[in-house]
Amino acid sequence: MFSHLPSLNSIRVFDAAARLLSFKLAALELNVTATAVSHQIRALEDKLGALLFERKTRSIDLTPEGERLATVANQSLQQLGHVIDEISNQQTVLTVSTTSSFAAQWLVPKLEDFHQRYNDIQVVVKTGEALDDLLKDRRVDVAIRYGQFDSELAYSVKLTTERFGMYATPSYLQSHPQLKAATLIETAWKNVQLPPITWQQYFQNKGVDSHGQFQASHVRRFDQEQHVIQAALAGQGIALVSELLIQTALKQGWLVKHPQGEIVAGLTYSMLTSIHQHNSLKVHCFREWLLEELAIRMD
Repeated sequence: MFSHLPSLNSIRVFDAAARLLSFKLAALELNVTATAVSHQIRALEDKLGALLFERKTRSIDLTPEGERLATVANQSLQQLGHVIDEISNQQTVLTVSTTSSFAAQWLVPKLEDFHQRYNDIQVVVKTGEALDDLLKDRRVDVAIRYGQFDSELAYSVKLTTERFGMYATPSYLQSHPQLKAATLIETAWKNVQLPPITWQQYFQNKGVDSHGQFQASHVRRFDQEQHVIQAALAGQGIALVSELLIQTALKQGWLVKHPQGEIVAGLTYSMLTSIHQHNSLKVHCFREWLLEELAIRMD
C-alpha cells in the first residue's frame, strides 16, 4: 500500500533541511555530513521526479513542491514521535530552553519534584540569552522566556509576573541599615530590548534626587541576576533582584528583605512552544506543573 513512499530516513533528512534551509545545519542536527544530506535530498528528488530545493551560491530555498512536502513531512514526523513516546516504555526527553538565572535559581532546584511526579520524562535544560526559533530547532520543545508578555503570540502561556525586592544578608543589613550608606547591586540586562530595572530608576520613581541617595561608585552591576544574587550572598551589598529567584535563599535565611525596602514591578515569564509540540503529552505535563508551582492561572 505504501510501497511508493520514500524511506522515513530520507523524509527526516528533508525535514531538517527544509526547516533550517541549510544542508550544513541539517547535517549538524542529524550528526551526519553535509555531503550525506545532499545525497539524500538528491535521491529523494529523483524518486519524486521533482525539485524540492532551489540551489543558490550560498543558500537554498524551497520550491513550491518542497514547501508542500515540508509542511506534511514535519506534521507527520511530529505526530509519529508523539505516539511513539506515549506507547513506548522508553523515557521521554523534554528539552527546555531558558535563561541561565532562571534555570540555576528556580527551575533546577525544583526539578526533583517534577521527576518524582513524572519519572518517565527526562528534562534537559538548555540555557542562553538568545531566543530560540522553535519552528526551526526541533531539539527544543519548550522555551521559557522573560520580558514583556505578548498576548498576540500564538502558543504562548503567561506563567507569572515577577516582583523585585531589596535583599541582603542579615549581617550586611545590620552594619548598613541605610540605603545611602550601602553598596547597591543591580542587573544590567544583556538583552538591551528589556526595560531596565535599576536603583537609579527606583529613586527617580520616588521623586528623589538619585545623587542625593547614592554615588555611582556605590552601585555594582552584573549582566545576570544569578551573579547579583551571589554577590548579595557574599555580603557585598543590597541586591535589587527578583523575588522569584531568591526563594531558596529566603527560605534558608541566607538573605532577608531590607526593612525599608520596597517592591518594584518586574517583567513576565512566559512559556512558548511550537505549533507541533503545543499539545504533546510531555509538554502538557510540564506546562501544568509549571503553572502549579508558580501558583497562577493562565490568562
